[in-house]
Amino acid sequence: MATGTQTTYDIDVADVEYLRHGDKPLLARLFKPRGSGPFPIMVELHGGAWVRGDRLNGNAPNEALAKHGVIVTALDFRVPPVAPYPASLADIHYGIRWCKTQAAAWHGRPDWIGAMGTSSGAHQAMLLGMRPHDPRYAALALPAGAAVVDGTVGCVIMVSPVIDPLGRYLYAKGLRQDVTPPAGFAERVVPMHDQYWQTEEAMAEAAPARMLARGEKTVLPPVLYLSRGYETSHPRPDLDEFVRQYRQAGGHVDLALFEGEGEGFLTKSLASPAAQQAFEQLLEFVHHHLG
Repeated sequence: MATGTQTTYDIDVADVEYLRHGDKPLLARLFKPRGSGPFPIMVELHGGAWVRGDRLNGNAPNEALAKHGVIVTALDFRVPPVAPYPASLADIHYGIRWCKTQAAAWHGRPDWIGAMGTSSGAHQAMLLGMRPHDPRYAALALPAGAAVVDGTVGCVIMVSPVIDPLGRYLYAKGLRQDVTPPAGFAERVVPMHDQYWQTEEAMAEAAPARMLARGEKTVLPPVLYLSRGYETSHPRPDLDEFVRQYRQAGGHVDLALFEGEGEGFLTKSLASPAAQQAFEQLLEFVHHHLG
């Protein structure tokens, strides 16, 4: 099978239940190329400041990836007011393991699985990539008889991540000296941080660069970091600090910044030249690291 942009596929798209809490199902939107494969698999996590959004947010890039030979599983997961941190991480960790058990039936491979997301979803993809064995995140057991698999991923792709939850929280509240938030930002953002994280200690505990700075031993999957050059929602110093800490720890980060793009970069549309360029980098990264 040719990889990258050389071969395109017809695709099938379906919503499937991957997990249930009581009488509440959680759905995954599955984008599958038609063919014998084996295809790499990307688990996609929506943004929305940890409290909004759903599996439909990234339909455009997810469909495009599938047409270029990548299985994409876009997950719904618990958000406030249903449950705060770390409930969503437990759902997503389960989803990654579920994908591994389904990979052969999808014409994928269980060892060719990565995670990707936008904004808060990108943060969660990175956090799970670094902590695949955290017992809080691995708390939900697969059904009896399922294959024994873990939550490790082969790569992480982040689009405009909230890479430091505490840093963004302090930024929104106007408590930082290095960056100043736009008018009205605190009113939009602070309540969502409070609903999901509940405490500043939790925000700091789950901030990837802070994890590395305090000496936590983590897994370091290869990372593709895609962002606009300036974003009011994501302070630039936090991006720089993550890249510095991750590389210093021995991790690989490909960083690509794009100018002149607005909200919804790489989620709502792939029409702009910058979005097309970013998508090509994303596709190449997946095939390079997952096959």
